[in-house]
Amino acid sequence: MAGLELLSDQGFRIDGRRPHELRKIQCRLGIFKQADGSAYIEQGNTKVLAAVYGPHEIRGSRGKALHDKVLVNCQYSMATFSTGERKRRPRGDRKSQEMTMHLKQTFDAAIQTALYPRSQIDIFVEVLQSDGGNYCASVNAATLAVIDAGIPMKDYVCACSASFVSDTPIVDISYLEESSGGPELIVATLPKSEQIVFLEQNSRLHEDNLSKVLDLAVKGTKDVHHVLDQAVREHVSQVSAFENTDQS
Repeated sequence: MAGLELLSDQGFRIDGRRPHELRKIQCRLGIFKQADGSAYIEQGNTKVLAAVYGPHEIRGSRGKALHDKVLVNCQYSMATFSTGERKRRPRGDRKSQEMTMHLKQTFDAAIQTALYPRSQIDIFVEVLQSDGGNYCASVNAATLAVIDAGIPMKDYVCACSASFVSDTPIVDISYLEESSGGPELIVATLPKSEQIVFLEQNSRLHEDNLSKVLDLAVKGTKDVHHVLDQAVREHVSQVSAFENTDQS
């Protein structure tokens, strides 16, 4: 990406944000009536749909059942039209399998799995439009869908990315910033306890700068939590108002 200035002299990024600003987040809960829980999220131009089914009996082999906790089954996929290049992405491609594994690891740590032994929860995530931060948007959408399904969690689980450009840490990076070859740190936390449930770093970052980038990513997860919590509260009050008018 030679010649592309990711951070201007005035401290603005390509899309006009300051280094510490998130992309605009818009979200809705209860998208599908057929699913136990569902949500849609837009983080900038990245758009993700999540659906949750369960807890229900184990599907397929009974040997998969865990006698002391629920089996969290995740599936991540990308719509063929989600990126600029129209290539077919089979659900089992390596990137999707990796993302599926990361999501499972994250939600195993966040859901109160001991409440549903010998049962299964399915979390399906589909990226409709990709513009960077796919994992983060997927986690945030799936969190809302799990909450919509009424499945108890230890806390919201919120994810955010950060990078380091021109000696400056930047948060919630877009596709252009991801593709520039700079370091990328991805974090998922339980915001109230600040417990990190997932952490991944792509490419090298000097240890002197690591704490700055990590602190900004963790702060980003708290900012995301604020937006998601607001959306959940609005959704609950709308549902309550709707039920009250229904009964009257």
